[in-house]
Amino acid sequence: MDETLPPLKMVTSGLQHVAAMYAGVVAPPMIVGPAVGLDAKDTAFLMGASLFTAGIATLLQTLGFWKVGARLPFVNGVSFAGVTPMVAIGKDRGADGLIVIFGAIIVASLLGLVVTPYFSKLVRFFPPVVTGTVITLIGVSLLPVAFDWAQGGSAAGADRGSMRDLGMAGLTLLIVLVLRKVLRGFLQQIAILLGLVAGTLIAVPLGMTNLDAIRGAGLVGFPTPFHFGAPHFEAAAIVSMCVVMLVCMTESTADMLALGKIVERPAGRRTILGGLRADTVGSAISPLFNGFMCSAFAQNIGLVAMTKVRSRFVVATGGGILVLLGLCPVLASVIALVPLPVLGGAGIVLFGSVAASGVQTLASAALEKGENALIVAVALGIGLIPIAAPDFYHAFPKDLMVIFDSGISTGCVVAIALNLAFNHLGAKESSPPVPETDSVLSTVQG
Repeated sequence: MDETLPPLKMVTSGLQHVAAMYAGVVAPPMIVGPAVGLDAKDTAFLMGASLFTAGIATLLQTLGFWKVGARLPFVNGVSFAGVTPMVAIGKDRGADGLIVIFGAIIVASLLGLVVTPYFSKLVRFFPPVVTGTVITLIGVSLLPVAFDWAQGGSAAGADRGSMRDLGMAGLTLLIVLVLRKVLRGFLQQIAILLGLVAGTLIAVPLGMTNLDAIRGAGLVGFPTPFHFGAPHFEAAAIVSMCVVMLVCMTESTADMLALGKIVERPAGRRTILGGLRADTVGSAISPLFNGFMCSAFAQNIGLVAMTKVRSRFVVATGGGILVLLGLCPVLASVIALVPLPVLGGAGIVLFGSVAASGVQTLASAALEKGENALIVAVALGIGLIPIAAPDFYHAFPKDLMVIFDSGISTGCVVAIALNLAFNHLGAKESSPPVPETDSVLSTVQG
């Protein structure tokens, strides 16, 4: 893990990590930006800021300083867990919703930093039955966004859901599936990006591309701190993002355990604490540069396992590339050229993969034992209310709607509460604590 490779291999391997997670980094700002009423240019700025802050967070994880950073080949980027709550916070507020989102992220991240020393002791309250439910809800909650894109988005007006838009979405989806089937290695890893490029090229002669974002975009730029205004702090938004922070910390802990096993350096408590500190510090810094909450990217763990390239300096190189991409507004603006129907077709794969990851986690949750199946059933049912019945909570106080409008937040709270009630209260056995040192993997996994 501490090996430095020849420069060319270092750069190309780092680029591969960027390619594997690029779509995941730019997708959240592409959702949140239009949701709060940003135009194409400001949405492109938001995407560039997300790339920049993801690079900083990745450098914190891989290189680290003092007691911050897991020092594993660990990629950090914008967490999908925060998308639905952020849309709920920013809804009907316009661009002012962003400053409320940024304020909530800063507070939630700093509180997360404070609790990191104690969080490892709480890991046993977040078993696969809880994390799997939450990850599944994240994917399912995002799928309606892909469907909206496929129809052309709200700006499509009377043409919303036209055969042209739906046909382009279906064609993009087909292209991505074919590429995943026929390509191998690195090209297979970037099948979604290749599908987006192919779909956009096909859409150009049909007049479906929007050049507004790229016009006037400079070759070099910097994500101006507080570009949208100083952060604003609201209690309900902070509570909602605190729940998201707990979800992110849980995901990162699970990913560190998995990655430690892959690189044959088991992640003990010190590694987990360092990694969680990097998560929370990176997330606290991110809003200063107009970015969102950062967390682990599981797809890059799969890339480490597949390529056998374990060097953390390779991933750090990828983090440096992300920073450079964030400093180049033209590159960020190019993403805004992709028509919404094309994004919708690829989004079905991207967001569906998140849900599939949750299902995979649930497969290891021993649903046949005790009341685990009941926990999943109730948590999923309540978590899906905002999607299936958007007006369900219309009589609740407006401040609480920020929390209840997010199925991820409510589903997570329900899953944790039911897991405590059925699997911990009155239980005779408890899970052993995570070890202080990084030596005993079986104990850590326990």
